[in-house]
Amino acid sequence: MIKNCLFAVALLSLALASGCAQGGSGVVPSTPTVVVSTSGINADAIYVSQSVTLTAKVSNSTNTAVTWSLSGAGTLTPVTPPTTPATATYVAPATAASQISVTATSVADNSVSNTLGITVVDVTTDVTPATLSVGTTGGNGGGGLTQQFTAVAVPDDAPQTFTWTCNVTVKGVVTGSCANFVQDANVSGLAYYTAADSCSGVGCIQISAASTVDPAGCTPNPKYCTTAAASLVTSRVSGTYAFRFSGYDSSNNATAVVGTFTASNGTITSGVEDELTSSGWAQNSITGGSYSPTKSDTNNSNNAGTLTLTLPSGVYPNQYQVVVDGAGELKMIESDGHGTGSGIAQQSASSKLFTGVQTYAFGFTGVDSKGKRVGYVGVLPMNGSSGQMDVNDNGSSSNSVCGTPPCTVTGSYQQNANGSWHMALTSPVTMGFDFFIASGTASKTNPLTFYAISTDPATNPAVSGTMVLQDSSQTYNIAAFNGASVSALTGTAASGVNTNVSLTLGSTDGKGNFSGQFDQNNAGTILSSVEFPPTGGINNYTYAATGTNGRYTFNMLGNPPTPLPFVLYASGQNRGFLLDQNSSSVMTGRMDPQGKGNGFLAGSELPGTYAAATTGSGTSGVGPIAANLLLTWSNAGTCTSECVNGTQYDSVNYNPLGVPLAGAYTIFDIGNGTIAVTGPPAQNYVIYGLDTSGCTSPQNPVCAIQDFLMMDVDKTNPNASIIFAQQ
Repeated sequence: MIKNCLFAVALLSLALASGCAQGGSGVVPSTPTVVVSTSGINADAIYVSQSVTLTAKVSNSTNTAVTWSLSGAGTLTPVTPPTTPATATYVAPATAASQISVTATSVADNSVSNTLGITVVDVTTDVTPATLSVGTTGGNGGGGLTQQFTAVAVPDDAPQTFTWTCNVTVKGVVTGSCANFVQDANVSGLAYYTAADSCSGVGCIQISAASTVDPAGCTPNPKYCTTAAASLVTSRVSGTYAFRFSGYDSSNNATAVVGTFTASNGTITSGVEDELTSSGWAQNSITGGSYSPTKSDTNNSNNAGTLTLTLPSGVYPNQYQVVVDGAGELKMIESDGHGTGSGIAQQSASSKLFTGVQTYAFGFTGVDSKGKRVGYVGVLPMNGSSGQMDVNDNGSSSNSVCGTPPCTVTGSYQQNANGSWHMALTSPVTMGFDFFIASGTASKTNPLTFYAISTDPATNPAVSGTMVLQDSSQTYNIAAFNGASVSALTGTAASGVNTNVSLTLGSTDGKGNFSGQFDQNNAGTILSSVEFPPTGGINNYTYAATGTNGRYTFNMLGNPPTPLPFVLYASGQNRGFLLDQNSSSVMTGRMDPQGKGNGFLAGSELPGTYAAATTGSGTSGVGPIAANLLLTWSNAGTCTSECVNGTQYDSVNYNPLGVPLAGAYTIFDIGNGTIAVTGPPAQNYVIYGLDTSGCTSPQNPVCAIQDFLMMDVDKTNPNASIIFAQQ
């Protein structure tokens, strides 16, 4: 480093110069420094046989040459004569290895060097969907249905080229190759299977994709290949389902439906539903109906269809366009031309799981007697003990249902003759609800879920929603919320005409501090990637437990540094139902844990087939959609990287053929990103990864974003909604 001497006066210049100089030169010798890097490639996850360019940056010396040395497996080829900056080429061995180091030593001073540690990992392939059923009848002119499968290779730098295999097995023994299995001609990580085989048992179709870097394939080394196991079924819709729906009728009046139906190989045999309309509450018998797979989508006919319910004359909705995820859940939008809305149907869990001594957190949304938006959140023990509830009625937390929040909730329940259950609440006011057992178990990772609906809208708000079994092993104090979560909220704008929706990726620290970022679309006014709390000043984004039953207060959204007050009732750690406490938007929704993949996410974690649909409509102006989304990650052919395709259905301008989608996605390491749909029509979304798994370290890189949430961030759309996508 050069040091300048300051000459205060001419007479003292020689004295000052001699005091500043070293050896009479006026220059202080500096020690060179060397830094070795891999040009953006993760040195802890070099794949087998990968060729990597290493760069040595030399500072504090005019001589930037280095000598190279290697310790451990692989080969290193220095570039001679040295370039500026100095580079070398490392070629990884053909098998995984660790304790590898490359050292660059300065030619100017051979006592100065820098060492880079390298870990070589095997290429691992991941095929999705991992488990699902493929229909053998009902689509493609009556033949078997077609399902798309995607593959990725990790580490992310590995070539995205694959050799696919599809085998038929009987009791785990391979009996032959699949009759109709095709790899896409343009995208190596995409293949199509059409149900044209005869086999029985869970997962009798085995589909794998081996990286071309590993010519031995998956059979001798299945440790590094994730194989999809598909089961053949007559119809993907069989069994007893619970469903919920909310939306608006053709006169823009709010509607809600909760019910159950039983299907046998796609034929609806029986069922019952509770319905809320502008005329009040009614219970209707479902006497028939069907599920018919689509015939329009030749690539993914296994994932879409039409659900028709036979109801009394004049009762709607009675037809839904549905998309089906890998678990067999139906995402629904109304398609009968008598209204718009969306919902979900899930196979019902056993009623034996409901013991009656459990505690449930709940979140309900609907309208009051004047048609104004209202939201409920609370917790209710089902053993006769009292619970708690908060209500926001058109911006007022003190209202005709809940005078001073939180309100005490008491009541009793009994089973109806049709198999549903009825709750009769005696406080805070007399109210009635029916609920149906949906999916889940008694475990905290997959809690039992109910769909509920009010039965006395003439005297109380007309609301419906979800009840979730509360994790009884959890202590609901401030430390219980500690980790990453995603919150999705829907409400109305100040005018009451348009929507106000948001997505938040937040982190709680177990001490009352809340931080992260959010996106919001308030009637077309967009807030993008707003970080909270702002740098400097007091952190107003906090949370607190108000007792031990699971009630919390959260400060979130708003313009930093001024958040908005919310109340949350927890169903478990980092999860629960949210309600804004005092705004006329009446924003309601859920907070859910993000998962275990936080911090190591990339574009290769998102490829797959997703069933996506609107979760709820804040106003009648929302156009609910359902879509089959195909996300691929490739470096060849028509899809160069992070591509989106699929078919979209619109509840407003319903077309049974749907419209094709095309676009691109991005994903950031914290689990959020974007989807830009080029049409038709062009739309821009933010996405927040919800259920992430794996990705715990660079050495364990196989991971997936199984679920994510989408929100329209186009300024031209004042009626955006939250869309849930699930593999």
